[in-house]
Amino acid sequence: MDIRGTDVELRQLRCLVAIVDEGTFTDAAIALGVSQAAVSRTLASLERALRVRLLRRTSRHVAPTGTGLRVVAHARRVLAEVDGLIREATSGHAHLRIGYAWSALGRHTPAFQRRWAQAHPETDLHLVRVNSATAGLAEGACDLAVVRRPLDERRFDSAIVGLERRLCAVAADDPLARRRSIRLAELSGRTLLVDRRTGTTTAELWPPDSRPATEETHDVEDWLTVISAGRCVGMTAEATANQYPRPGIAYRPVRDAEPIAVRLAWWRDDPHPATQAAVELLTTLYRNG
Repeated sequence: MDIRGTDVELRQLRCLVAIVDEGTFTDAAIALGVSQAAVSRTLASLERALRVRLLRRTSRHVAPTGTGLRVVAHARRVLAEVDGLIREATSGHAHLRIGYAWSALGRHTPAFQRRWAQAHPETDLHLVRVNSATAGLAEGACDLAVVRRPLDERRFDSAIVGLERRLCAVAADDPLARRRSIRLAELSGRTLLVDRRTGTTTAELWPPDSRPATEETHDVEDWLTVISAGRCVGMTAEATANQYPRPGIAYRPVRDAEPIAVRLAWWRDDPHPATQAAVELLTTLYRNG
């Protein structure tokens, strides 16, 4: 049977499910708020479209055929998916998902969550960790993203909400851990552990003739594990030290490295209604330290 070009409508599926659930055409019509004749026509149009008989009808009872049982099961799944799609599309004002790759907002993370709940109780806030270049924005995992390097300006808009110091991460027993601060030149002979997808540090921070060797990682937990063993050092935003303190890791400021701009990013053509409120609150938190 060739059913290419067959059009099945959601109202037809809802009608079929209502008939099966209610047991009669009359009760299905009441549940759907239409006439019994409309129920009969809708079911007949679905059977014509599918070219199969879906129900056995007697004067008192309606029961699905074998094919009808399978179609009803599929119809329930389709309708549930559509209902979920509608809820997702219409709940944008009720939920705000903010993605981040490594460290959310550092020491400001708890304050941001608490103050958001107080100021915007109608919009649930969820922080989501996604280790991608856009912190989940391009993947649809979040509505806004905390990023620490510029994104593609053709697709995304962003606002700088604050600045963070660059810190060096070394093993707790490393000689550099005894220093109050470090200079870039002191890391030239070390191996630098970097995440090229999401990280803020590359060897280009150093002059061409004194760049450190690099190794790659793709996860903050792996980064911490390798550094604590003393094999590599790392450089990261101040927020990482606040979010991931470790007994085996020492974080020290790099006093001659430029600070890192913290950005809140969103889709250029589809900003979340709460975007401006989030930008303003974060800017206030960073400004007040």
